[in-house]
Amino acid sequence: MNCDAHIHIHDAGAVVDYRLAQRGFGTKRVVIVTPRTHVTDNSITTGAIRELGIDNARGVGVLRPDVTDEKLKELDAAGLRGIRFTVFQPKGQVVGVEMIEPLAKRVAPLGWHVQLHMRADQIVEHAEMIGRLPCTIVFDHMGRMPLEEGANHPAFGVIGKLIDQGRTWVKLSGPYLDDPKGGPRYERVTTLARAWVEAAPQRLVWGTDWPHPLARDPKPTPRALANLLVEWAPDAAVRNRILVDNPSELYFR
Repeated sequence: MNCDAHIHIHDAGAVVDYRLAQRGFGTKRVVIVTPRTHVTDNSITTGAIRELGIDNARGVGVLRPDVTDEKLKELDAAGLRGIRFTVFQPKGQVVGVEMIEPLAKRVAPLGWHVQLHMRADQIVEHAEMIGRLPCTIVFDHMGRMPLEEGANHPAFGVIGKLIDQGRTWVKLSGPYLDDPKGGPRYERVTTLARAWVEAAPQRLVWGTDWPHPLARDPKPTPRALANLLVEWAPDAAVRNRILVDNPSELYFR
């Protein structure tokens, strides 16, 4: 089943809206990422997993080092499979870079991953620490590469080496984050997305970032985002891997 590996649910009523959007995306499975506006309250995420059905939904939460082992077990049973660190800008930051390694050690025994929303320069700056993490790593939004450099940025190589070690993934998502005026085709992002598809199709997942909180109006339509993936990965077998096989391995084992 096709999987949308990155959405946000901001309130309980949004599940109904997302189900409508799913028809346009052509997906059945979904990964819900706790928005930073909810700080470390993952209850909306776990509630949405229950409503959508744990066979077809998983979650990525936000936690701090004071989380108890009991809470981790509870969240695991509720469908969480990772924790996210949104540290690309200081404003509104809920967690810090210094929390990544301690929490990675806490969640590794559960088989969880850490999801890193960092700028490319931060990935390079913290490459040594990231390489020490004892669990699977997922990089948000194609690694947030500056489009002027794209795959030539050193962070592309840092992530590539981690992928070669067999425990790192990249999300093809959020094209408007680094190309806010580029819609609906985001042609400047397509070059970077295709570079990832060529370099590591076996370690990519795709997400819509619904409801597109950081996109300018008019926000991208479900069909436009689905069409983008066809441009990024023209080969149907590769798209099937990105939409079905890879997310099944990462989230639904």
